[in-house]
Amino acid sequence: MIMTITTVSADELADLQSQAASGDAKSQIALAIRLRDGKGITKNDAEAMQWAHKAADAGSADAMDFVGFAYLRGAVVKRRPEIAIAYFKAATDESAQAAFNLGQCYYGAQGTEQDCAKALVWWEKAAEMGHGRAAAAAAMAFHAGEGLPRDAVKARKLAERAAELGNASGLVFLGELQFQAGDLDAAKANWEKASKLMPTTATGHPAQPSDNASAQQAADLLKLIGYRQRKSVPGKFAFVQMPHILQGYNNCGSTACAIFARFHGSKIGGWDFKKLCPSPLGTGTDWWHLLDASKKIGQQWKLITFTPDGGGFTKATDMLKSELDAGRPVVVDFKYIGPQFPNGSAGHTLNVCGYIAKDDLYILCNPAVATPGLQLITAADLKNFWRSDHYGAQAKGVLSRPAFVIVTP
Repeated sequence: MIMTITTVSADELADLQSQAASGDAKSQIALAIRLRDGKGITKNDAEAMQWAHKAADAGSADAMDFVGFAYLRGAVVKRRPEIAIAYFKAATDESAQAAFNLGQCYYGAQGTEQDCAKALVWWEKAAEMGHGRAAAAAAMAFHAGEGLPRDAVKARKLAERAAELGNASGLVFLGELQFQAGDLDAAKANWEKASKLMPTTATGHPAQPSDNASAQQAADLLKLIGYRQRKSVPGKFAFVQMPHILQGYNNCGSTACAIFARFHGSKIGGWDFKKLCPSPLGTGTDWWHLLDASKKIGQQWKLITFTPDGGGFTKATDMLKSELDAGRPVVVDFKYIGPQFPNGSAGHTLNVCGYIAKDDLYILCNPAVATPGLQLITAADLKNFWRSDHYGAQAKGVLSRPAFVIVTP
């Protein structure tokens, strides 16, 4: 749900509340958004849902999407994807956001059986209606061949549509297509445009919102242009190009592992990797199940862990640099802590694919951001986030720094 509303005065807010109370659906959903975001009024998710329900019952497509997204996330009401998808379906004729969310449900098996082809139909419809994120997501799915056959022509066309709509992820991806084709000036122009859509810093923060992350990613890609065109120098700099896949709904573990597997010669995608594991689509994946899945595709991986203290981090980064100097990326697991996450924390699996020693920076290949997935992270942030106590049942809740490496012959 990405609708926003501009600031209004106290008198305008009072008028909005009065019109909502009189039954005006547009005012009701506008008030619901304001209550959700806490703009000009005290944030109140429960009251926001009450007004959204009223507007949805009156036929507001934006309100139907609002309510559907609440049921999809389960943040205010009990999570019920099967209810969410019904609301999205009812709103798709008028709401591009609902069409995008419906595609998300089909893509990630939320409230329905997975149907990637149907998901792309809805994402393309949303793109036609002006939804930049939908265009970018569809473009990257066609590019990677994730859940459906690869189609470079559609990928490029949709990337151009996303860029035309000013979507940061689309600008990042289109720039990458141009970079790979040798058109550096065009790539730089798109990355510069994306980097100016939101505030950026020297490097991003792993837990920042997606819009900020896309702008920051573009800024990082501008800094990485030179490094990506030169050979690694052991001990000083290393970069390993990986075949990025944008993850589906709650599928970071399997997608990060599929990226790792593709680098080592497999053609498997994130969803197919997930299907080799016993947990259902749209749920987290135990690392020991991921390890078992690697054997099923004929690769030999090793799970190694390091202690979460300073000494463990030194040993962990020594391992990272050794692997990267040898041209091998590493899969790691992050833990985020904060009130914005369900139950106070969240996990995320991704790859480390490079480092720049003089700046004390590492390069990530992250399935949660736009292709090519590259992001810069400081050693301090890597130390803080590379840790997990929930990456697998056999970890038994012990905090450590887990990693997958390929076993060499």
